[in-house]
Amino acid sequence: MTTDTRAANTRRLPFDGLRVLDVSQGIAGPYCAHLLWQQGADVVKVEPPAGDWARPLGVVSGDLSSVVIAFNGGKRAICVDGAKAEGRGVIARLAADADVIVQNFRPGVAAKLGLDPAAMCASRPDLVYVSISGYGPDGPYADAPATDSVIQADAGLMFANRAADGAPRKIGLFLADMNSGLYAAQAAAAALYRRATGGGGEHVEVSLFDTCAATLVGNLVEDAMDPSRATRPARPVSSPNGTYAAADGAINVVALDDAQFERVCRAIGRTEWLADPRFANAAIRLANREQMEPLMAEALRTRPVADWVDRFREAGVLHAPVRTYAQLPAHPQARHAGPFEPIEQPGLGTLAWAGHPARAMRRPIEPVPHLGEHTLEVLERAGFSGAERAALLAGGAVVQRDRTTAA
Repeated sequence: MTTDTRAANTRRLPFDGLRVLDVSQGIAGPYCAHLLWQQGADVVKVEPPAGDWARPLGVVSGDLSSVVIAFNGGKRAICVDGAKAEGRGVIARLAADADVIVQNFRPGVAAKLGLDPAAMCASRPDLVYVSISGYGPDGPYADAPATDSVIQADAGLMFANRAADGAPRKIGLFLADMNSGLYAAQAAAAALYRRATGGGGEHVEVSLFDTCAATLVGNLVEDAMDPSRATRPARPVSSPNGTYAAADGAINVVALDDAQFERVCRAIGRTEWLADPRFANAAIRLANREQMEPLMAEALRTRPVADWVDRFREAGVLHAPVRTYAQLPAHPQARHAGPFEPIEQPGLGTLAWAGHPARAMRRPIEPVPHLGEHTLEVLERAGFSGAERAALLAGGAVVQRDRTTAA
C-alpha cells in the first residue's frame, strides 16, 4: 500500500503565495523555478516565440519534450518577443510584480531584456534575483558557452567518472545542470528566509562550474591528501565489490569487511573461499582482486537475479539488482513510499515523474504548459487591460497558443 505523506498534511506549502518569474531556458534555471513551484510558488514561464531551447531536446511530441516535461510542470507559460520594445515592456511589468526572478542567460543578456540584476536589485531592495551561468558573471571564461556536457568535461565530472582504463566518461544524466538548479533553489530559499527576517533581498549567483566543484568536494579532498590516486585507474575499495551478470540480468554485490565476505561466501555456496589464503582478509582480497572478481562473476552467472536477491537478503549481504527505468516505479519501496507520481499530460497520456523527496512539502504535479498557452491569462492577471492585450497580440509582442495549435 502506498503511503502518501501529503494526504495528511493540511499545512500551507512553504512558498504559497510566492510569485516567481522564470525567464530561464534549458534545465538549470527551469529546474530551480520548478522546485519553488513544487513547494507552492506561482511560477510564470516566459519564452520567446521560438520557445525554450529545450523544447526540441530528448523525446519530442509537438512542442513538448521529455526535458521540458521533467522540469516545468505546473508553470503558466507566456510567449513574449523580447526583441520588440513592447515585449520588453511586458517582461518589465511582470518582473515588477515578482518576488523572485530566475534567469540563466550569459552575463549581459538579461540586461538587454530590461532585467539588469544590479539595477533591479537597487530599485527593489526586497527582490530575490537568481542568476545561473556557466562560469560566473566575470573572469576569463564568463562568456564561454557552457552546456552540461561541456561543464562535465571542464569541471572534473568526467574525470571522476573515468573507466577502469582511465578513459573519462560523461555521467548519464544532466548532473551539472540539475545540481545547479538544486543549489540555486536552496540559495533562493535561504535568501527568502533572510528577507522574511528583515534582511532584504539578494542577487543569488550560481554557476555550473562552481556547482561541479561543490559536487566534487569529497574527491578534491581525497586528491589533496593523496595526489597519486588521480594517476591510478579508478577501482573499488574492497573485493568482491562490483556489478555482476546473473543468468537473466545483473546484480551489484559488496563485501566491505571479513564478516560481510563470509556472508557472501555462504550465500553463494563458496565456503571454500574462507580458507583460501588469497582471500584471508579484506586487504589481501583487494590486493588479489584480479583473482577474486572472476571467481565471483563465475558463481553469480549460474542463477537468476531473483534467486540471488532472496539468498542475499536472507544472508544479510549488501546487494541490489540493477533496475531499468521502467522497473524502478515497481520497486517495493517505491510502491510503499510513493516517490513517483504520474503526470497526466494532455495528448501524451500518463507519464512517470518523480518530485522533490520531501513529499510532505510539495504539491501534486500538474501538466507542463505548451509554448504561450497562458499568455492572455498571465497578462490579465498582471493587470493588462483588454485593449492592451489586443494591441500586444496584434503587434506580435506576445503570442497566445492553445494545446491544439501547439501540438
